[in-house]
Amino acid sequence: MATQHAPAPVAPALPGPAPRILLIKAPYYRQVIEGMQAAALELFAQAAAEVEQIEVAGAYELPQALALAAHAGFDGFVLLGCVVRGETDHYEFICDSVLHGILRVATTHRLATGTAVLTVDTLAQAMARSHETGANKGAEAAAACLGQIALKRLFGA
Repeated sequence: MATQHAPAPVAPALPGPAPRILLIKAPYYRQVIEGMQAAALELFAQAAAEVEQIEVAGAYELPQALALAAHAGFDGFVLLGCVVRGETDHYEFICDSVLHGILRVATTHRLATGTAVLTVDTLAQAMARSHETGANKGAEAAAACLGQIALKRLFGA
């Protein structure tokens, strides 16, 4: 049975000036992150966005970096990471902390974010979500970020 994929995201119409985006990436699984990064940058190019990039040590540091950059003048943020299940409970703790941390920082500081932190059982699953046409989670995170920027501008937040 063939796997169905969502259509490739497109940059939403964005009112106002070109957005300034910070792409925060945890490159522990570099090939996975580079695939998502390439797709995100392609989508941001469609929106004429200005993109800056930083790296952090690992997925656990993503929400911390988002908090540090919250008031640095960016219109939006995209967070890229990957956590592959291992043999211990470490996976559960990291995934829960990272995703809740990102959500807490984003809502507390009213940030427009797009998140592609893959939480997978195998590296093959991560590769499929970071390189396949139409299913690239980096592109989806970029589209989500642009959509949130549009909402923020609509509501004057």
